[in-house]
Amino acid sequence: MTSSQGSSDVNDMIDVNKINEGANDNIDKDISVDNIQNNLAEIEWQRSEDGSYSPSSYINRDLSLLQFHLRVLAQASSSRHPLLERLFFLIIFSSNLDEFFEIRVAGIMQKLNIGDVSTSAHGMRPSEVLNEISIITHAAISEQYRILNEDILPALALEDIRYLKRDELNAEQSAWMKRYFTEQVVPVLTPISIDPAHPFPRLVNKSLNFIATLEGKDAFGRDINLAIVPAPRSLPRVIRLPDELTGGKEHHVMLSAIIHEHIGELFPGMSVTGCHQFRLTRNADLDLADDVEDIAKALEGELENRRFGDKVRLEVTTDCPTHISEYLLNEFELHDNQLYRVNGPVNLTRLLFDFNIPALRYQPFTHVVPKAFRREMDKSDKSTSMFAAMRKSDVLVHHPFHAFSPIINLLWQAASDPKVLAIKQTLYRSGTNSEIVKALAAAARNGKEVTAVIELRARFDEASNIAVANYLQEAGAVVVYGIVGYKTHAKLMLIVRREDDRIRRYVHLGTGNYHAANAKVYTDYGLFSADPDISEDVHKIFQELTGMGKPANLKKLLHAPFTLHEKLMSFIDDEIAHAKAGKRTHIIIKANALTERRLIDKLYDASQAGVKVELILRSMCCLRPQVKGLSENITVRSVIGRFLEHTRVYYFYNNGDERLYCGSADWMDRNLFHRVEVAFPIENKKLFKQIYQDGLINYLQDNTQAWTLDGTGVWQQLQPAAGEEPHVAQEHLLKTINRVEESS
Repeated sequence: MTSSQGSSDVNDMIDVNKINEGANDNIDKDISVDNIQNNLAEIEWQRSEDGSYSPSSYINRDLSLLQFHLRVLAQASSSRHPLLERLFFLIIFSSNLDEFFEIRVAGIMQKLNIGDVSTSAHGMRPSEVLNEISIITHAAISEQYRILNEDILPALALEDIRYLKRDELNAEQSAWMKRYFTEQVVPVLTPISIDPAHPFPRLVNKSLNFIATLEGKDAFGRDINLAIVPAPRSLPRVIRLPDELTGGKEHHVMLSAIIHEHIGELFPGMSVTGCHQFRLTRNADLDLADDVEDIAKALEGELENRRFGDKVRLEVTTDCPTHISEYLLNEFELHDNQLYRVNGPVNLTRLLFDFNIPALRYQPFTHVVPKAFRREMDKSDKSTSMFAAMRKSDVLVHHPFHAFSPIINLLWQAASDPKVLAIKQTLYRSGTNSEIVKALAAAARNGKEVTAVIELRARFDEASNIAVANYLQEAGAVVVYGIVGYKTHAKLMLIVRREDDRIRRYVHLGTGNYHAANAKVYTDYGLFSADPDISEDVHKIFQELTGMGKPANLKKLLHAPFTLHEKLMSFIDDEIAHAKAGKRTHIIIKANALTERRLIDKLYDASQAGVKVELILRSMCCLRPQVKGLSENITVRSVIGRFLEHTRVYYFYNNGDERLYCGSADWMDRNLFHRVEVAFPIENKKLFKQIYQDGLINYLQDNTQAWTLDGTGVWQQLQPAAGEEPHVAQEHLLKTINRVEESS
């Protein structure tokens, strides 16, 4: 990658940055690492006698999350990424925005219904937040479809990848489309007339629908002028035309175009005067009481309700007449600012993008296996043994640069090893086809004592997790659902093995889910260890999750909701004390989000004491960095790129006796007080250095895919300074880890 490429990409981003210009008129588009701290914001903040900071000291959580989605959208316009990956970023933005409306916007609307009163640190009322969201998202969606129509689709057409419109089909293709409609679509279509006997149908969340205007009388002599046609959910939204009609090219037609073209055939003897697609977004958050008797049965009932929650957003195409959109708004009891007109398909999340064209995708790479797991032999049977490797030393994996296979292999080894007595594991997101789940089931069938702590309430994976629980129970595993009111979010595996008349425990602890597909696109750390103290701590946590009693007294692990928050606060206090004593200080935190107010306040205190604080946060940040007098010594950056940043690493200099923890918890209220989370220390010096250099310093050096946050709440993308080589943290890891491992 050249510097000129980096410069051109900043120009690509300008339209996206303009989305926020209403609130931030003075955005500096050209920012390098060298001038991050040159411009301190002056915010009117105050501190009260009780130590609390005024609302102006904080950024609204939901608006901060929305800014993350905009950074994802910006990738779709960046020529740094291959063409099909840019299309994928566009689809991911749609998916992210769907969830944002389903969960966050729906939640704010519920608060507004109770009363328009602020209950958060930032001081904004629900109505104010919703208004800001509406302004930003309307502009963002307009930009999204501009990128699609003006940049990506024309570029795809040059590669003979086309989504053909109805008027672009030749006679043979049109004839094929008519047959497809008759043979594949009509049998599963259900047109619904709107009349006194047929009220407006209850439409499923995010389903594609058409509203048709009609003239004439139907078979019963009724004058009906409106009908709703839900698109069949069983059919693909994008259909590939046969090779014989395209010369083997990737030419496709949208299901919406097929239905639109032939909708008149659904109403024989009547005239269709208009046809317009629309999509309704509903509240999809689950409302589960803390006192349920059977969490699995309660969830199954709530999953059905998710499909028909309260309405929060209506999408129509730009050519939809005003009287039709107003009719739909009135039917759904929505306001004008909840209407989104889009210049293209209303369901971009279903757009096909996974074409097997290597030149338009990221360059593939080998997910390497740490050499310890390739070479260590068990003296007793002369075979490669992961247990032997773990007895020798802790082993670290850094996904996706390292393979996920060691986790799977460890479980399969344990499942068939006669010395293994028991396996315990937490599962947050996995799936019934997961090798992890299959290995656990095999272990149970082989007579091992298998315990799975399955968090059923992992959002949008609830149904899958219920299926996993049933599958493991049928195999003979003990399945528990964790603690009601506290999601089990910790990533833990414990294997108990009898060796030479003694019991030894082996553990894996991670920052990410036990999900092989996610491990290919999420950055996460995993630690394999036979450390007696850590293994004993993991054992105690499993006892706590499956049994009853007081919080476990742990030796090395930090444990939410009991000790993690308290310890993090004390670690920051230690840095403050060192700063006041004139000693060197440094805090580096890498996580997905920072929203917890007491930790934010403590970091403000640290900054004012002179502590250097560097935060690497993927998405939400409610802290205002670089504010004069408040947070001058705090910087915040976010890295958005090929992989989804997911590692959580907490580093404290501690007067030279450095502390470094990896964990499952973000710095959010929910993680620290309402979830079971674990942070584990990295004590092996080699692994400590590896995480510090690769997982922290490397990201602080990124001058290409990194964005920085200023005190006014504006995110700005970095670019290399004049004469400076571009540094992309993720690309550096791809090159470094593969080179190091392959040459070992």
